[in-house]
Amino acid sequence: MIKILIADDHQLVRVGIRRLLEDEKDFRVVGEAADGEDCLEKVKQLEPDVVLLDVTMPGMDGMEVTKRLAKKRKPPVRIVILTMHADEHYAARLLRMGATGYVVKDAAPAELAEAVRTVHAGKRFVSASLREALALRFVDGLGEEPVDVLTDREFQVLGRLASGATNREIAQELGVSVKTIDAHRLNLLAKLGLRNNAELTKFAVRHGLVQA
Repeated sequence: MIKILIADDHQLVRVGIRRLLEDEKDFRVVGEAADGEDCLEKVKQLEPDVVLLDVTMPGMDGMEVTKRLAKKRKPPVRIVILTMHADEHYAARLLRMGATGYVVKDAAPAELAEAVRTVHAGKRFVSASLREALALRFVDGLGEEPVDVLTDREFQVLGRLASGATNREIAQELGVSVKTIDAHRLNLLAKLGLRNNAELTKFAVRHGLVQA
């Protein structure tokens, strides 16, 4: 049996995913988590084989959870990102951070089951809708777009700023100082040639990092 933990801040989504997975004879959902901190704690308690992890959650988000699980968990838990972000920028970064799968939430149920079995077998899985875009980025090389010059932390901070979070809120979520977040903000403006948070938000929307 493949033991699965579902981490998503929407209860209805968790219930729906659980029902889909429980139809598979070789799957067992061992628990659910509503945020990043809860997810890390449930991984320790329940020792799942695979974590289905949302990117956008209150407090610690899926990117931070992925980094922490990939760095500290031994043996490593397989992480499948299950998200509304049908964007190769997110997929590429999360796969580099340690995720082994990336599935968009509008995928067919059979694709989610395939993703779980694939990563459990030690391979990577990416939704069919993103495979071509990721392959082209690999062939063409990264760094062709402005967003590719950002560090992973800058990418996280950009998404939060564009979603309306304050420096203090972001600092609390990421466990760093307000000064550190302001330094990241200034680096973002310099790297992207922008002047203020409003322009950062427009940039994030234009590149599909947040919804308008």
